[in-house]
Amino acid sequence: MRAAVLYTPGDIRLEDVAKPAPKGGEVLLRVAAVGVCGSDLPRMLIKGAHKMPIICGHEFSGRIEEMGPDVKGFSVGDLVTVPPMLPCGTCDQCATGNFSRCRDYDYFGSRRDGAYAEYVCAPVANLLKVPEGCDPRAAAMVDPASIALHAIWKAGGVKMGDRGAVIGCGPIGLFAIQWMLLMGATEVVAIDVSEEKLAMAREAGATHTFLADAEIPKGLLANVIVEAAGHPSSINAAVRLAAPAGHVVFIGIPVGEVPLVNASFQHFLRQEISLHGSWNSFGAPYPGPQWTVTLDKLASGALKWEFMITHEQGLEELPGIFERIRTDRSFFFSKIMFRP
Repeated sequence: MRAAVLYTPGDIRLEDVAKPAPKGGEVLLRVAAVGVCGSDLPRMLIKGAHKMPIICGHEFSGRIEEMGPDVKGFSVGDLVTVPPMLPCGTCDQCATGNFSRCRDYDYFGSRRDGAYAEYVCAPVANLLKVPEGCDPRAAAMVDPASIALHAIWKAGGVKMGDRGAVIGCGPIGLFAIQWMLLMGATEVVAIDVSEEKLAMAREAGATHTFLADAEIPKGLLANVIVEAAGHPSSINAAVRLAAPAGHVVFIGIPVGEVPLVNASFQHFLRQEISLHGSWNSFGAPYPGPQWTVTLDKLASGALKWEFMITHEQGLEELPGIFERIRTDRSFFFSKIMFRP
């Protein structure tokens, strides 16, 4: 089968590799759609993966091609989406249903081969059957949408009449805007460095949009802020954007050190702001309502997703796309989707 294999950061080769065979309790999936996650950029271009060589790609859907022994509840041809974490199931965090904090997990695309390939094997515990009529590309976007939902729940949720805010309007931020509105937010402030992404934020439903260097009116301080950029400036801005007793939840993954400047510290101290970390998207029973609710909302059309896809490519284009991301600073993209 064809696969894009990561050997070292920046060294991505389209190769013919052995087609995997399903073991007991596993199925073989023909990948239907796989998206590029923001975490794939440093993994494939800067830092590398947990082990290499490896096939990356963890936001994906696929159709069951073959079933291994002891597989029940599924049929050949079923379209499924795949939560990418394989929790150990035995540590103290798994025992309490906090699978995102598993101490000994496996993970598609970073610790085991993922879906930048024609086929991938997955255990039954990691399959969610997709409702009839749901687009495979939408099913491949359950992961980023559920990460946004998990983060908002970590911050205590949005109440009717709240004002929300999102800093960083990539796909996770765009889904966060929609979740806030679905939960009853009357306004959502969106902030990004890109005018193109702010236009997407407005399509997602944002009521106020600002470039990152703009002065945000004090009248737009928010009850719940999702920080989805991971830059030191945006992390500080998120803290200062919180209304008194507000909640800030951090999803963005910074690369360097993150200093909290005195003005930010004084604001969260004096206004009694709560700061939250959010990692992954999983709950109990695995993969949790974060995934089942998200899949339902994507399938029903309550969550819009297609406008986020800026590029659709065949798998053979993957090495070239990542090279363009590495070398062309003017290259604009939101969600890149591959169809093997």
